[in-house]
Amino acid sequence: MQLATIFIGFIIFGFSENIKGPAIPRIQFDFMLNESELGTLLSLNSLGYLIACSFTAYLTKIWGIKWVTVAAFASMALSGVLIFFSHHFAMFSTSYFLMYIGNGMLEIGLAILSARIFVKNTGTMMNMTHGFYGLSSTVAPLLATGLMKVTIAGHTLDWRGMYLLVLLLSVIPIVIALFSTFPGDDISHEDRIPLKALLRDRVLWLMVLVLTFGVVSELAVGGWLVNFLEKAYGWDTVHASGMLSVFFLCFALARLLLGPLTDRIGFVVSLVIFSGFSALCTFVALAGGEGVAFLFAVSGAGIAMIYPTVMAFVAKRYPKGSDTAITFTVTLMGLGSVIGNYLIGGVIELVKYLVGEESPTSLLRGLQAGYGFIGLCAALCAITGIILYVHLYRRKEVI
Repeated sequence: MQLATIFIGFIIFGFSENIKGPAIPRIQFDFMLNESELGTLLSLNSLGYLIACSFTAYLTKIWGIKWVTVAAFASMALSGVLIFFSHHFAMFSTSYFLMYIGNGMLEIGLAILSARIFVKNTGTMMNMTHGFYGLSSTVAPLLATGLMKVTIAGHTLDWRGMYLLVLLLSVIPIVIALFSTFPGDDISHEDRIPLKALLRDRVLWLMVLVLTFGVVSELAVGGWLVNFLEKAYGWDTVHASGMLSVFFLCFALARLLLGPLTDRIGFVVSLVIFSGFSALCTFVALAGGEGVAFLFAVSGAGIAMIYPTVMAFVAKRYPKGSDTAITFTVTLMGLGSVIGNYLIGGVIELVKYLVGEESPTSLLRGLQAGYGFIGLCAALCAITGIILYVHLYRRKEVI
C-alpha cells in the first residue's frame, strides 16, 4: 500500500504538472496575456509550491506523513473544481495557486516517504519511483489535448473541464493512503539532525544549486515547449503536444532504465553527465532549427535524472535528517523556480524589444532566447555538479 501510494501519487503529480503545456496557449488567449504576463503567472503559482514546501515538513511532524499526503491530494482535487468555475483571471490565479500548494505538499510528502522506505539501491528505486512521474507526464500533453476537444451533452470540456477531470483523479490515492500505514513518524526529535547543523554543510548548499538549475530546466520545458513550437515554427497543437510527449517519454524511460547506473557510477558523477547531455541537446536543437527539433525531446533523457538522483544523495548523506534536508533543499529549489519562470518570460520580452516589435523575426528570436535560457540552466547544473564533486573528492566523501 505504501508503494501504491508513492507510484500512483507520482502519476497524479505528473498529470497535474504537465497538462498545462497544451492548455497554456488557450489560457493565454482567454485572459489575453502576453508572454511576460504568462511567465509572471507561472512564477506566482510556483510561489504556492514554494510556500507549501516551507510548511509541509512541520505538518509532517505534527500530523504524520499519512495525513499530510491525504491533505495534499485533497487540495489538488478541490483546485480542479475551482478552476472549472473560474471565469475571471483573479479566481483562476487563486485556483491555480491552490493546485501548486497541493503539488508542493505532495512532492515533499512523497520524497520523505521514499527516503524512509528505499534504504537499499537508493538511486535505482528513487529513479524508478520518479519514472512513474515521467510516464504520466508522457501521456499528459496528449491526454490534455484530447480531453479539451471532448463534448459532453453539447458542451466542450475545453481547458477548464480538462483540469477538473484530471485533478479529480486525486481521489484515488486519497482512498489508498487512508488504508495505509507509513514508517518513520516514530523517530525521536533527539535523533534527527538539527537544521542549524545542515545549514553549516556546504555540500547541501551546492546540492541546492544543482537541484535548482536542473528543475528550472525540467519544469520550463512543460510550460514553454508547446508554446515555442507553435509560435516559432508554426506547428499545430497536436504535433507540438506530441513532441512534448516524446520529451516525457525519454524522460520516463531514462528514469526507469538508467537508475541502476546512478548507483554504479555515483550520484554526483551522474548529475554532471546527465545535465551536461541535456544542455548539449537543447543548444544543438536551437542552433539547428526545426529540422533537429527532436533533440528538444531527447534532452529529457538527461534532465530527468537530476531530481531523483539529488533525492537519493540526500537520503544517503543524511539518513536521520532526510525530512529536514529534503524540505530545505526543495524549498530553496522552489524559490529558484519562481525566479526561473519569471526570467524566461522576461528574456523573451527583452529580446523581442531589442530586435524590434515590428520585426517579423522578433517573436522567433525572443522565443529562441527564452528557450536558450532553459538550456543554460542545464549547463549551470552540470558546472555546479563539477564543483560539488571536487569539494567532496577533497574530503573523500564522494557518493
